[in-house]
Amino acid sequence: MAKKFVFGSVLIMSIFLALSGCSMDIHDGEKHKNNVSQQDIEQEIDPIKEQIKNMPLDKKIGQMIIVGLDGTTLDENAKELINNYYVGGFILFKDNLESMEQILMLLNDLKSLNAKNNIPLFLSIDEEGGRVSRMPDEFVKLPSNRVIGQKKDKALCYKIGSVIAEEIKSFGFNMNFAPVLDIDSNPDNPVIGDRSFGTDEKIVSELGIETMKGLQSKGVISVVKHFPGHGDTAVDSHMGLPILDKDLNSLYQLELVPFIKAIENHTDGVMVAHILFNKIDSENPATLSESIMTDLLRKELNYDGLVITDDMTMAAIMDNYELDDAVVKSIKAGSDIILVCHGYENEFKALEAIRNAVKDDIISEERIDESLYRILKTKDQYELKDKSIEHVDSDKINEEIGNLWTTIK
Repeated sequence: MAKKFVFGSVLIMSIFLALSGCSMDIHDGEKHKNNVSQQDIEQEIDPIKEQIKNMPLDKKIGQMIIVGLDGTTLDENAKELINNYYVGGFILFKDNLESMEQILMLLNDLKSLNAKNNIPLFLSIDEEGGRVSRMPDEFVKLPSNRVIGQKKDKALCYKIGSVIAEEIKSFGFNMNFAPVLDIDSNPDNPVIGDRSFGTDEKIVSELGIETMKGLQSKGVISVVKHFPGHGDTAVDSHMGLPILDKDLNSLYQLELVPFIKAIENHTDGVMVAHILFNKIDSENPATLSESIMTDLLRKELNYDGLVITDDMTMAAIMDNYELDDAVVKSIKAGSDIILVCHGYENEFKALEAIRNAVKDDIISEERIDESLYRILKTKDQYELKDKSIEHVDSDKINEEIGNLWTTIK
């Protein structure tokens, strides 16, 4: 009887332990499964989307505008644009830039004032070389793209892009509206001409893309221009609205070739031109056209980088539209960043126009968030920081430019 009892007890204990072991295994398995799921969830959280969720609307809207300055110092209007409107960036021109010391001080002041906003500024410039150069006289000038294009040297263009990037980054600039990808197809063109690499779309593509890559290699955001092509116009969009009688098929054969290559090679940004292509959109210039910015650039060409307008204070827009209406229309059509380069009253008007459009449900906050995501992603990708720079070594950069001239000659 005792043996049976012991045996039965052992059997019961064995069964209990076995079941307990199974229970522990199942429990551990579920725990492991839960841990994996939690890791997956954490990996799926997008920090930029989380940042956007926590941003007030005014800060979101401000990021969609790059503005210009009057003068060579940080005045009260510029301070208000940073402190109360949270603008995403500034563009500086020759009139803003007098000397190495003054440029460095101005950019450092902009960054210092903006630091409390926790989103660094785009500090942009048009530095193409040739006649479109904003750098001070302390620097040796680079030749025009036409001169460079005649060499047909891709390695040279990459080096030129990297040297331009070093030159402007030494002051704190982080975005360059270059290279020009327009094709010099119209000898009567008053605005492109020698800013283009040439008359052949393949040469423009090859040399332009290498220049773009050179800029990017030194940590400068490259914005190619002027989409979908400004090379065949007989009107300067600074002075009036160019109208071109070209259909989409014609653009694919010539003007779009370099831009398609730039997109394939991961351009950071595309600047859109104030040109009316009447066979594509008979009512709106490209900067206000959903057919061009969304249907063509986004959908057909599968581009998901920054779309930036040319300056909205140019005559092509100001002589034909109310600025506030044009700004709202451009965002609805697909632009991410509106460039407003001249006149503080224009800059404040543009920002208020977007605010009012969201308030009146003309533009949804979701549409703002869509552009904001691209803006913040680009700033994050290039690790932009509002950090002061102490010194610019012009001798080193001039030596590199001198070496380029030796190659070109």
